[in-house]
Amino acid sequence: MAALIAVLIGALTAGGVWLLLRAQTYPVVLGLTLLSYAVNLFLFVMGRLVIGAPPIAGRGGTTADPLPQALVLTAIVIGFAMTAFVIVLALRAHAEWGSDHVDGRGDGDGR
Repeated sequence: MAALIAVLIGALTAGGVWLLLRAQTYPVVLGLTLLSYAVNLFLFVMGRLVIGAPPIAGRGGTTADPLPQALVLTAIVIGFAMTAFVIVLALRAHAEWGSDHVDGRGDGDGR
């Protein structure tokens, strides 16, 4: 199971980096989203999820660690807000410049 999760995190990271290196706005946004998914999955897995353990320390020996879950939940909310903001910026740039290229060039003429 650990190897499967490691391969999944690696695939999400590789796909995110590959999309980040594209020269268009929307693949860059998708790449950032994939990278945030990879980081969220990594944080969640590092929390060592314990099934059936109480969330509050009591008489039992093992308890669930709520910190990774709180970090992932916060990262999901912030990531969604930033993705929405970047998409609106990309739509505005496309409307003003008529191009989806990250540095504003539409046809590669260098202007």
